[in-house]
Amino acid sequence: MDPALKLCALLVILLLVNDAFASDFGHCERVVKSWAYTSLDNEIREDKHTLGDLLFFLHVPRTGGRTYFHCFLKKLYPNSLECPRSYDKLRFDPSKPKCRLLVTHDDYSVTSKLPKARTSVVTILRDPVDRVFSTYEFSIEVAARFLVHPNLTSATQMTLRLRSKTKAVSTLDIWPWKYLVPWMRQDLFERRDARRRNGQHTIEKNDYYDMEDFAMPLHEYINHPAARDIVHNGATFQVAGLTNNSYMAEAHEVRHCVQKYKILGKYVLQVAKKRLNNMLYVGLTEEHRESATMFANVVGAQVISQLNAPNTSLELVDKTEQSSVSDSDPDSSEHQNSTSETVASEVTSSDSGEATKLKMSAKELMGAYEGCISNLRKAQSSRRIASLKRISPVNFTKEARLRVSEEVLQEIRSLNDLDLELYEYARAIFDKQHKATMRAFTEQRWDNISSTASEITFWKFLPLAITFAFLILVLLLIVNVRRRTLKIK
Repeated sequence: MDPALKLCALLVILLLVNDAFASDFGHCERVVKSWAYTSLDNEIREDKHTLGDLLFFLHVPRTGGRTYFHCFLKKLYPNSLECPRSYDKLRFDPSKPKCRLLVTHDDYSVTSKLPKARTSVVTILRDPVDRVFSTYEFSIEVAARFLVHPNLTSATQMTLRLRSKTKAVSTLDIWPWKYLVPWMRQDLFERRDARRRNGQHTIEKNDYYDMEDFAMPLHEYINHPAARDIVHNGATFQVAGLTNNSYMAEAHEVRHCVQKYKILGKYVLQVAKKRLNNMLYVGLTEEHRESATMFANVVGAQVISQLNAPNTSLELVDKTEQSSVSDSDPDSSEHQNSTSETVASEVTSSDSGEATKLKMSAKELMGAYEGCISNLRKAQSSRRIASLKRISPVNFTKEARLRVSEEVLQEIRSLNDLDLELYEYARAIFDKQHKATMRAFTEQRWDNISSTASEITFWKFLPLAITFAFLILVLLLIVNVRRRTLKIK
């Protein structure tokens, strides 16, 4: 074939490809822009600092939200005020308007089912790199619990039997674990079967995140299509309402367009940032102490005041209609993992509604929180140790994370570019709110000190004032008597 004809054919192909790309990109840009502008128009909140009738805790997975639920919210709200089956989208009924607390991994789109004008949203964000590590570790930890079974078929059958017989909510019913855990479970069984076939023995390695004989290496995990669709930029998509668990029909197309053309991510960030701005509270996992203190003062104090108001018009939901969220929290000790056993709650079940009964202050709430998280962390540590024993020598620790290569860390950052920017924005919001909270707290403290000092001063000098007034009165009487005496003379 003539070289000139070859060149012409190649140019024609390039033009067609370019036209197809431009057409697809143009379509995606229109879809994303349309969604973003509509979403931004709906993001109007008159008073974001005042607690509404319904508190929606948008629980971004692996941010520490479990401790807030068990050690704050379970102490503030009685079970009868929790929205039924919050973590279970398949059976979650948002039509019941009487509940006052919704804690769920559902994304922001669930607000379309809620009384938006009367709903306050709170959330916690975490450093995106650490969140990817934690998601990877937890996926393996939960999946490893199934290795008590002789093979994958046995584990799957047991899971199906348990899920059909029990009303409790399984990890496999909850986003995102209903996608991540079965995937990781199958992978763990395949690697165990391969070790048995090859007769391999335990090999000590320095990098626990790259032990391919026992678990999927981290670098392989982060590049898997499931991780790219669910894990990476997960916080941004959750706040924007664009996860694969969204209630919006257009969510999947918008998300896929953004994943395909990174430049379109700026529109999703605009929406996510606006929503963070309108939230009652935004916490940071890394600023644990400060975040918890601010939650107690900003959210806890208002909940206590609201639920203990003498003129409150609460209509409590019948407890027979409720299923506590604690039955469905995938990070909690109560959560059932569809294995042969269900671990009962030993941490907070008896503490529900404690604050509303005792009318505790925000300071007392913080004290109760600190005692609660100690027990919760011990239970979590025990479960993790027991699970990871089944894939020994794998052992995930903070120290082990430091041995992961910079190349893998940089790849995680690149895959989570939207989350990194949103996290920095959340940090700015947190710093601003923290300063405002501390300023208000300081002003209130000075007012209390001034008031106390005034009272002390008043009662301290009252006797002196009375004595002084009495002496003046006696003196006036003496002077008056002397005047009368002089007049008589």
